[in-house]
Amino acid sequence: MSLRISSSPAAAAREARASSLTTSSLPIVELEQVSKRYGAAAALQNLSVAVDRGAFLTFLGPSGSGKSTALMAVAGFVTPDSGRILLEGRDITSVPPERRGFGVVFQGYALFPHMTAAQNVAYPLRARGESQAVTNEKVRRVLDLVRLSKLADRKPADLSGGQQQRVAIARALVFEPPLLLLDEPMSALDRKLRGELQAELKELHGRLSTTFVNVTHDQEEALSLSSHLVVLSNGRVVQQGAPLDIYDRPETAFVAEFVGGANLLCLEEINLSEKLATGRFGGHRIPFIPRHPLRQGENAIVAVRQESLSLTELGVDGRLRLACRVTSLQNVGSSIRGSVSVEHVSALRFAMPRSQAPSLREGDQTTLSWAVEDGVHVRC
Repeated sequence: MSLRISSSPAAAAREARASSLTTSSLPIVELEQVSKRYGAAAALQNLSVAVDRGAFLTFLGPSGSGKSTALMAVAGFVTPDSGRILLEGRDITSVPPERRGFGVVFQGYALFPHMTAAQNVAYPLRARGESQAVTNEKVRRVLDLVRLSKLADRKPADLSGGQQQRVAIARALVFEPPLLLLDEPMSALDRKLRGELQAELKELHGRLSTTFVNVTHDQEEALSLSSHLVVLSNGRVVQQGAPLDIYDRPETAFVAEFVGGANLLCLEEINLSEKLATGRFGGHRIPFIPRHPLRQGENAIVAVRQESLSLTELGVDGRLRLACRVTSLQNVGSSIRGSVSVEHVSALRFAMPRSQAPSLREGDQTTLSWAVEDGVHVRC
């Protein structure tokens, strides 16, 4: 046997389609109404998630949301109090981790310090009784895949954090698991290295037929890597779907703010018309497109992304315009971030390319604008 490596993402997609003709159409893994408590604290509450074959699924949420508990339940290290975990339709809830056959990359990598990179990668194969010849060939192939062939004889202490992470990933892939579980493996890396390894991980997923399940609190990582995103809060799924769908069309105020840091406009005294509604925002009436049931006179929340806001001294035709004062400015290289205050309401945050930013200073009066369709009506 050899690692199922394709030369390109397109080839991997063709192989996946061909494979689907002979394999089950069921999700590779399902969590059905899974609950888990630790004393009085509910880590998971009736969690139901299906992981499609070949997907790159990410559990995203803040600390304490239940994302790592969900991953460890799939791995078999956490036993649910109720609910089931299915592997291609078969109940594996009570199956121990070592019999599930999944690859796991832990937050701390868990490499053996006395072993070389190659010996660490070979360990799962030797534990399974593979011959020396087969082991050597598989280790060679997977180290080449993660670009560590030249460092095979180094021990973990002689490797950088990013290189150690690659060894951990190679070890988890070398025995060809159907599922690779990633428990925030990049959380200890600096921003530059994290970005580089995210790109490599996405490329790796495109070349393999393995399904990836990732856990992170990093919204950028989740959006850039995932084919399917599951947002958790207090042990519950608050929204799941394609990453850009969640970013562009958040269902709740929590999702809008957590995934991308949207501004939340609390609108009062809603007035409904045929296609649009308006609500009072300070001394202004703000129009928006209703997406959820509303009644005349009640309140609503509209989310507006920071990058949807523009600042200009003149305003732009066809956009909502509010007078504002610049309260903070941050030059972060290629972009400008900051906040403005609008009369009678709290500060709103904005972000724009530096090339498009007007010449403003803190304290300047200007005009804030956005398009009606950029305001997304969300539930509380």
